[in-house]
Amino acid sequence: MDSKLRDTIDISAPKPEVPEAVSGSALPKEELDRLTEDLIAAFKSVYDPEIPVDVYELGLIYKVDVSDDRDVDVDMTLTAPGCPVAEDMVLWVENAARSVQGVRDVKVNLIFDPPWDPSRMSDVARLELNMF
Repeated sequence: MDSKLRDTIDISAPKPEVPEAVSGSALPKEELDRLTEDLIAAFKSVYDPEIPVDVYELGLIYKVDVSDDRDVDVDMTLTAPGCPVAEDMVLWVENAARSVQGVRDVKVNLIFDPPWDPSRMSDVARLELNMF
């Protein structure tokens, strides 16, 4: 991916705040809003096979950057570093992001800092898992 200006979409919270388009960005705010909504919907289609909750609501998606060229760079983690489907989950998230109209290229980075913990889950995930 190139080093052109990127808009960071904070999707670590269940209802992300969409940043205003960065001055000089080629993406209008409306387009960034649409991409944000569509990327979140795509991430919600990917489920951890051991937990009946999607990766977005689990809080596994830490950061998403969208370049002027609509390249998407995702930082994500796993509930446990030794997850047996780690490589598959990365591909599932990458494929989901690629399915969003207007996205040109996708790179998913698997990170473990900060480590995931249940406090990152949304209220929706807590309800699904009876963790209230």
